[in-house]
Amino acid sequence: MNNSKNFFDMFSLPVAWDVDIEQLDVKFRALQKALHPDRYANKNDFEKRLAVQTAATINQAYDTIKNPLSRAQYLLDLEGLDADQESHITSDGQFLMDQMLLRETLSEIRSSDNAADALVSLSIEAQQTAAEIQREFAGHYEKKAYNEAFDSLAKMQFALKFVNEIKELEAELEDL
Repeated sequence: MNNSKNFFDMFSLPVAWDVDIEQLDVKFRALQKALHPDRYANKNDFEKRLAVQTAATINQAYDTIKNPLSRAQYLLDLEGLDADQESHITSDGQFLMDQMLLRETLSEIRSSDNAADALVSLSIEAQQTAAEIQREFAGHYEKKAYNEAFDSLAKMQFALKFVNEIKELEAELEDL
């Protein structure tokens, strides 16, 4: 296996936002099986080390493509753009204000009597927002409107982090 290929090539997938996750899973399992380091246990040290490095690269590629945020960053990286989120923040003031209000709502839910019901509603809203931002990114990426794609990527980071915060609170409440 040639580790110099991009991650999409490793799985014989087109370089694109839209990915058939089932196909990715099938190809990942096939590569894992064929190139697993245990299959190289009786080989020399160089071949063992190469097998471990290849397995690590396959795992990294799979995780990158499967995760929407890292896939978006990787797609922009492939275009030669630095998609490091630490250096890019959305300039959409309304979006940022909405994010602050959502976090306030989440904080209030934490201490409410019907937290579980309120979380379900907020979770649905947050997931819909995240999906919309991902569609927005896809449109900008396909049009090669990379500044707009960067802005969508920054929004995606906020939205997906918020979805995870809701899941964490749901798990906390289940443990009570």
